[in-house]
Amino acid sequence: MRRFGRTLVTAALAVAVVGGTAGWASGDSQSAVTGPPPGSAAWRADTAYGRALPDPSTATPQEVARFFAGLDEAARAALVRSHPVVVGNLDGAPLPLRYEANRLAVAATGDARYASLAAPDRRILAFDPRGRGQVAEVFGDLEHAAHVSVIVPGSDNDAASYDARRAPHTGPAGMARALRTATGANAAGGSAAAGSVTGGSVAGGSVTGGSVAVIAWTGYTTPVGVGLDAADGRLAAAGAARLARFTAGLEAVGAPDPVLFCHSYGSVVCGLAARHTDATDVVAFGSPGMRADTADGLHTGARVWAARGPSDWIADVPNVRFAGIGHGADPTSAAFGARRVPAADVRGHAGYFTPGTQSLAAFAAIAKGEAR
Repeated sequence: MRRFGRTLVTAALAVAVVGGTAGWASGDSQSAVTGPPPGSAAWRADTAYGRALPDPSTATPQEVARFFAGLDEAARAALVRSHPVVVGNLDGAPLPLRYEANRLAVAATGDARYASLAAPDRRILAFDPRGRGQVAEVFGDLEHAAHVSVIVPGSDNDAASYDARRAPHTGPAGMARALRTATGANAAGGSAAAGSVTGGSVAGGSVTGGSVAVIAWTGYTTPVGVGLDAADGRLAAAGAARLARFTAGLEAVGAPDPVLFCHSYGSVVCGLAARHTDATDVVAFGSPGMRADTADGLHTGARVWAARGPSDWIADVPNVRFAGIGHGADPTSAAFGARRVPAADVRGHAGYFTPGTQSLAAFAAIAKGEAR
């Protein structure tokens, strides 16, 4: 009975925090964007040299890859011109086709908020204008990369705000750029000191080796603010299904198994998706919980890492799950069993990719496959 009473008190605290009495912001309820992209009906009605096109709703990324492998360049180009939104979001389609398709899809919206995404030097791997919009961008050469990382962001991220001004090294694109530079895979081809992680500590040194591509993946409907949407798992469950398919699409085009870097509510998405991906590592930082009691409870073969800075407000969020509210155990707790990423010098909730921090050095080592 005493234990039940403690549970009720903890649940009440969680509801109070969500309601804003402990400093959380309110948020508007969001409808998750799911299912195939716009234009799928016209795509299904079309053919290529008399062959039916793969159904975006049911075809696996591997089936999509085999379909495109059987087409010549003319047929591929025709599909890009006729169905840019579908091709641009079709996991398993060749990467250059998706980049070109998304340039066309962005330009076709005529929306000034998205105009910068159509620049010729951008590698936009996904663009869905529905709702607040979803977008994924590649930094680096994904076709030839030796290592791939995927940034999975939390609340208040969407295609409409993707290129908005932010503090340096924050937001999905800022995090992706910072990580790629820290691995030594920057545009100038230089080597950046990044160190390595061994038993939860950083050893000095520079990271060398193969190239790294980093993907900023805002591929799900995120919560707005930190209200009830951020406190339950509804949007995370929808996002997890999309993330699992996205990583299957990377495998279908021959990309290396990815590392997932999961920030804030994005770590809830990764917690639900982990068992359905082929990720080598899952890194949760600024996490409210991963909908599991322990790292083993994620049922993944990936190594699980966790970081939380000393001034991150996420520490004030109760780590409970009750009546669908809350995301469970703190991934940085000893009982959870994740490998700890040093973060003593991280400031705030979004400072994990700040150059010079212990966390970024550790992240770079994990991204390169050099952490132990």
